[in-house]
This record gives sequence, C-alpha cells and structure tokens, in this order.
Amino acid sequence: MAAQKAVPGTGGDHYIPYEQRTGGESAVYFTRDLSAAGLVNICGRIQSALEGRVAVKLHTGEKNGPNIIPRDWVQALMADRLPNGTIIETNSYYAGDRDTTEKHRETLRVNGWTFAPVDIMDAEGTVLLPVAGGKWFTEMSMGRTLTDYDSLLALTHFKGHVKGGFGGSNKNIGIGCADGKTGKAMIHTTPGQSDQWDISDEEFMERMTESTKAVADHFGRKIAYINVMRNMSVSCDCEGIYAEPVVTPNVGICASLDILALDQACVDIIYAMTEEERHALVERMESRHGLRQLSYMKELGMGNDRYTLVDIDHGGQVILPADAVKNLTPFGG
Repeated sequence: MAAQKAVPGTGGDHYIPYEQRTGGESAVYFTRDLSAAGLVNICGRIQSALEGRVAVKLHTGEKNGPNIIPRDWVQALMADRLPNGTIIETNSYYAGDRDTTEKHRETLRVNGWTFAPVDIMDAEGTVLLPVAGGKWFTEMSMGRTLTDYDSLLALTHFKGHVKGGFGGSNKNIGIGCADGKTGKAMIHTTPGQSDQWDISDEEFMERMTESTKAVADHFGRKIAYINVMRNMSVSCDCEGIYAEPVVTPNVGICASLDILALDQACVDIIYAMTEEERHALVERMESRHGLRQLSYMKELGMGNDRYTLVDIDHGGQVILPADAVKNLTPFGG
C-alpha cells in the first residue's frame, strides 16, 4: 500500500511567484458574478468534459454550516446544466453528524440537499483505484460507487483548511472521494498511532494529492473543476457552525479543465489582495505548508501552474489576478 522509505518534499510554506514558474499554460475562466446565474454561466465553459452519468462532488457540510455553496445555486446549476447529475459524498472520518450513513442522510436533509439524488458512495463498501507514480500509495480506497459514473464535476467551495492550509479542488476530491474509514485514514493517520490526525504538513499534502490523482486518472478527460471564492473562512466546511469568522472578501468563481491551474489561480488571487484582505488565509496556507499541494500536483504531472485567466464578464479578456481583486468589498456576511 505505502511505498517504502518515502520522504516528504519541502517548501509548502513558500509561495512561488508566477514569473518563477515554468511549463505550459492552461485556461482558467473567471467571473465576479457570485450567484446561481454566475455559476451556471461559468459551468458552460468547462461542460464539454461532462457526459453520460455525471457525478457532482460537493462538500454538503455539517448541520447548518454557514459557508457552504448555497443550495439554490447548486439546484439551478443541476437543473440547467446537469439534469441527470448526482451529488456524491462519502462519510466523515471524524466522529460527528456525518460519520455514519444514517447520520449523514439526516445532515443532508437538515442542510437542504433534497432537490437531487445524493450518493453516499461508501455506504455499501469501497473500491481501490491505482495511484500512478505516487510515493506514499500504489492505490487508494474510495467510496465504492465512484466508478459507476462516466464523468465528474468537482464543485468546490474554496476556503482555508485546518490541516491542508486551503481547500480547493484538490482537497475536495482527495479527501472527499476517499471512503470514511479506510481511505481517509490512509491520508490522515500513521498506522498504530493513537492520534488520528498525526500526519501534517508536506506529507499530508502529498498523501491527499495522490488520492486526488487516483480519481483524476480514473476519469481522464471527463473531469472538470469549479472553485467558488465566497465566504472564505480559514476553516473548512467540516467545522460547520464552529468555523472561524470570515474576514476575507468575496471574489468570484473560477473554473478550468486543469485542476492545478485552477487551484493555483485561486491561491494567486488571494496573494494578489491587499495585506489586510489576505492575511488570514495566507497565514493559514503557509503555517500548514499547504502550498505543497500545488508543487506536488506539478511533480505528479497533474496540470500546469501557469495559466491564462479569462474574464468571462468582459468578453473573454485575459486578466491578471490583481485585476480580479480590484476594489473588493470587505466581507459583510
């Protein structure tokens, strides 16, 4: 399962400016329209990858979580773009309101995820997917029904994360598709340790990213990614009502067919903010060594960390992250 004598990389607390990156560029689409219409519109730019039975990987949140993607946005998206789509989730590793299928179903009901089918993929078992080129794993344990789908949309609330530094598409897939008891334990816990959260920093980022790679490789070209940069607490949605207050301004929605380009662009947008606007999220990313997610995705050949940022609000004009964060409104709830 785990490679022998694996050694974590370094540099997860160090931001690499764009001009120091090399390689190709991918398209990342951007809109400032934080609404159901904005989400539907930007999905049209990457929808070509989505066909057949479409899985929508979404963090549906703990009970009454205040920061998750609004249900009415997702409902509009699925009705307009993905009428035969299914929301997919897995049970949680930690004890709480989602660690069993029965409790998870009740949490889904409380949070209003009743307008579309929701598949808790590990409700009836697991499936092993190969990890090509990994140093921690040769395979990863996923919710069993993941392989029932033809294509996948990672619909992600971009925010901070207590372990990962930030939660983008990489975290949404890598943690969110791994099953609750085996896959998530493989990522979070050294076997035999009493602390289920003992793996941190670069090693955690690499394990999570290898899990994501297993899913991305399985779907190949039939996978697309959207990151919603709204209500960006430094806390993950798994913290629910206990999440830290949001202090970072809302920005917009980004989408791409390249997972690395998308998560990198969102990180770049955060770093392009003023010091006052960005300080909380940057501190969370760097203190957890979360930027290793990006460099390891590149090492694994999962995409490009260079991109063109296409402003769909202005006829497809190519802009810089600094343009995306001009004159932001302070977060007001």
